[in-house]
Amino acid sequence: MGEIFDPRKVFGQAVTEIAGTNRRVVVFSADSGKSSGFGEFMKKYPERYYECGIMEQGVVGMAAGMATAGIIPVFCAIAPFVTCRPYEMVRNDMGYMRQNVKLVGRNCGFTYSDLGATHQSLDDFAIMRMIPGMTVIAPQDPNEIKAAVRAMIKHEGPVYMRIGNPKIPNIMPEKEFIIGKGSILEEGRDITIISTGGTTAAVLDAVSGLKEIGISVRVIGMPTVYPLDSELVKESAEKTGVVLTVEEHYAEGGLGTLVSEACSELTNTKVFRLGVPAVYATTGSYEELLYYYHLDAEGIAGKVRKILAG
Repeated sequence: MGEIFDPRKVFGQAVTEIAGTNRRVVVFSADSGKSSGFGEFMKKYPERYYECGIMEQGVVGMAAGMATAGIIPVFCAIAPFVTCRPYEMVRNDMGYMRQNVKLVGRNCGFTYSDLGATHQSLDDFAIMRMIPGMTVIAPQDPNEIKAAVRAMIKHEGPVYMRIGNPKIPNIMPEKEFIIGKGSILEEGRDITIISTGGTTAAVLDAVSGLKEIGISVRVIGMPTVYPLDSELVKESAEKTGVVLTVEEHYAEGGLGTLVSEACSELTNTKVFRLGVPAVYATTGSYEELLYYYHLDAEGIAGKVRKILAG
């Protein structure tokens, strides 16, 4: 597998590096600065680090206010606490006012698996993408996290980015992150798998095993959930005729729903969605939850076999 990295540290280091050359970048924290990877930022740029305590609604308002003065605020905390808890403020202060705030949900999906449904974030794609003008991104490995941070800071407008907690390997080379674009990670003819965020590594593992039994899979990595790269989705759907989306999110409302919408006008195309059912997810180790909801390599491969046999 090679070296693995803590995505939160990679994220924090990327923001700190950019802040060295861009003094407009400031960081907001709701009592979780070090856990979000900002230990070095706090030491280097204390005058640009704002610790606000556990008051996420207020933090979003302050960040939006600073953005009106040309500052670029980055606010990172546990994913449901920056999406569900302050949703009205995100919708109105960031979205309606079109403020250049960068909102980052860490420990996304069910990577806070042992703390249960209150700390799991399985609806963030759905609720964030419904805010007009909001960009939603989910980088897939450490290299892409670094590139996504650069793109997010450069982008003018509100952004929501989600990152996980478990350490992850690099699965692709360093390259420019282009918001709104997906990429073909594997070529294939039998089925297209479209994935985002941390699930892409499991998809590639699954595809490696499927090759051994003669199943050819086209894999699209989709680090921008919204706006979706609809052109690439439709081109691939027409090529293989069958599409499977995979995401650590509810199967409804997120990437799978967006891909279904993009393919709705196509004929002779079937779209299947692999995600978490619409329930309050159970607790356990992260690996146990991936297995339970069929989001590990074994579960993904099994879903592909079932679709193609059906």
